[in-house]
This record gives sequence, C-alpha cells and structure tokens, in this order.
Amino acid sequence: MSTPDFPHLLGGQALRVNRVPMDHEPVAPAQAADETTTTAAVELGTLAGTEFGIWEMAAGSMYDVEAEEIFVVTAGHGTVVIAPFEGHPARTADLVPGTIMRLSAGMQTTWTVTEPLRKIYFTPTHTTGSNP
Repeated sequence: MSTPDFPHLLGGQALRVNRVPMDHEPVAPAQAADETTTTAAVELGTLAGTEFGIWEMAAGSMYDVEAEEIFVVTAGHGTVVIAPFEGHPARTADLVPGTIMRLSAGMQTTWTVTEPLRKIYFTPTHTTGSNP
C-alpha cells in the first residue's frame, strides 16, 4: 500500500502533505471491518532511526494491531478505539486535523473514518522499547 516511486524528502525540501497523490488499496480481509475500506501510504524517508511518511484511510472501518508510532492528523475525521491495554481501560480518540497521538506496539485498535483521514506518521525503524 505504498507509492514506491515517490521521492524521499531531502534536507531543505518542503512538501504540501495534503497535495501528495495517494494510491489506495483494499484493506486485508482480516483487518476489514467494512469490505470497501482502503488505505494508502507514502514513505518520505528516515531521520535518526525514525521512518516518517504519509498514511491515508478512506471512509470506512478497519482493525489493526499497532506498532510504536506518533502521528499528526492533517485532514479528515474519524475515531480510533483502543482495546484495553497494559492495565488501561478501552478508550476512544477523536481524530481531526491538528490531533497528535501516540500508539504503542501491540495495541489493538478499531479505526472508523467518516471523512478521508490523512496523517503524518513517525515510527522507529527498529524497536528498542517504549516509554510510558
């Protein structure tokens, strides 16, 4: 679900994130809560052991098991429900432009998007553990 020929962001370059074309693909059947759900991703590069890029989800619902990640929503609207995790109860986050959120490896989530959601993500290229 990525665009392999999209160039990485280099020092001194600027990019209008919400104008980057995205090629959507259907969500894997095991993740699809709604069979019409699609996603797309564009990797923009790495910095200090962290991969960063753009991820987008069309309107619909899907399940996921998360990796370590911090993201910032740049467009759209949706919610993410996090199942009980490491002693914390289930919780729901409203996702709108300007939302920043952290996910921890192993969290089980349900994403429901009502307006195509685009985010910039940052995730370690290798797992060294997470801080609370």
